[in-house]
Amino acid sequence: MDTAPTQTQQPEVDLDYLKDILKKLLEIPSPTGYTDNIVHFVSRELDNLGIAFELTRRGAIRANLHGTEQSPDRAIVGHIDTLGAMVKLLKTNGRLGVSPIGTWSARFAEGTRVSIFTEEGHRRGTILPLKASGHTYGDEIDEQPIAWENLEIRVDERSTSLNDLITLGFNVGDFVTIDPGLEFGPNGFINSRHLDDKAGVAAMLAAAKAILDCGALLPVECHLIFTIAEEVGAGASGALHGDIAEMVSIDNGTLAPGQNTSEFGVTLAIMDSSGPLDYHLVRQLIGICQENRIPYSRDVFNYYRSDAASAVEAGNDVRTALVCFGLDASHGYERVHEDSLLALGRLLANYMLAERTVRRDKVNIGPLAGFPHQPE
Repeated sequence: MDTAPTQTQQPEVDLDYLKDILKKLLEIPSPTGYTDNIVHFVSRELDNLGIAFELTRRGAIRANLHGTEQSPDRAIVGHIDTLGAMVKLLKTNGRLGVSPIGTWSARFAEGTRVSIFTEEGHRRGTILPLKASGHTYGDEIDEQPIAWENLEIRVDERSTSLNDLITLGFNVGDFVTIDPGLEFGPNGFINSRHLDDKAGVAAMLAAAKAILDCGALLPVECHLIFTIAEEVGAGASGALHGDIAEMVSIDNGTLAPGQNTSEFGVTLAIMDSSGPLDYHLVRQLIGICQENRIPYSRDVFNYYRSDAASAVEAGNDVRTALVCFGLDASHGYERVHEDSLLALGRLLANYMLAERTVRRDKVNIGPLAGFPHQPE
């Protein structure tokens, strides 16, 4: 395994830029299936940075940072799609039945302000439990089971019947987007919905800007890949094009009892629900953290997977790693600290400046010579 080279020009991650980009990303609704607008935004930002890119048919973005060696290249992957919901039913009481997009609890949907995107424009509303008033239902509001079937959208329109909904232009299948409720705290905490994975995407862009600002030449061509269907499991499965040898996926690390995620540093996943990540790539990333004094921890995630899993399951022969920012209440009302995002950005920038993890990976299939060892 190669180690990260000593750089004469060290990349400096611009935290103000990272937070500004994060704010702009969070202002754009982008549940899986409704990602065109955020694809345009990220594409414009890549243009602003002077980074070439191309799009798949559905809108996954593959940007390119030139390196001394090309094909096979390396990639850093984050997803710009988020959780959301969809209108399932037009109800006779003038309200809307709702189904989730992605996997998240109805507990975190109750009381959220939403936009409903109809074919005639967007309208506003609130997701409420069927029994929402203590003055009417008393203790029954606490006894109602937490389930999507027990939620409905109260639309902010004169709507008390099915006919009203039809007249207003609502349809089954309308996309529902959840307000982020972004708040930057004076002590570095950031609270919002959809930090998964827009915080990671902001760190990716900030890392790329750091590389460009310091003028360093990358040893290996690096692609920044922004996927549009991670929350429903597709992820990076269709965006690698077969010429990538190693890939670092960016996602959230969960802060909870029994987890070892760092709230104020970067976390390297050793395994997720799809199995172990690549031994050699993960340890190269650990070495980069140690060499550059980037605070880090290691963790194992039993109940979620990332873009890395979808890439391997699609048949790509690629080394994968998963690096995370520390996130509290993932898929709920989330919180991250800017120090964690800064550590993530620093790791990504220094990874781009590192040599290949395994030199033999320059060939996709070959003899035993050069194949790495693990401890015996």
